Amino acid sequence: MITASELQAELAHCHCSESHYQHWLGIRYTEGVKTLAEKGECFWLLDEIASYQRVRLIKCNPNLQEFQLWLLTVNDDHSAVLACYEDSPSTCSPVITQDIPFTDFVLPEIKLYAEYGVVLLPSEH
Repeated sequence: MITASELQAELAHCHCSESHYQHWLGIRYTEGVKTLAEKGECFWLLDEIASYQRVRLIKCNPNLQEFQLWLLTVNDDHSAVLACYEDSPSTCSPVITQDIPFTDFVLPEIKLYAEYGVVLLPSEH
């Protein structure tokens, strides 16, 4: 398994993606997110984000149709919380939160954006 510093180094090279990949649940994702999922062994994170796109809280909120900020925070005990925000976590409460009892994800935190059905790294924005 890749280390946190190795994964951060891989993601540091991800800017301005030119290709999109189709997830089986309908969303698309960028080259940087593909790198994250492959190197970080976290395709499950894409599955979670994709599965929430059909939830009423997102479908019925026009702001979330345009932009979503997804934040995965991993705790010291390897549990985690996945949260979706309309904007910066410092300015609003999460619209969705999911407790994850265990993960071996190597980073303490990862932030992803979803814009118009495409999931991307902040550096690809």
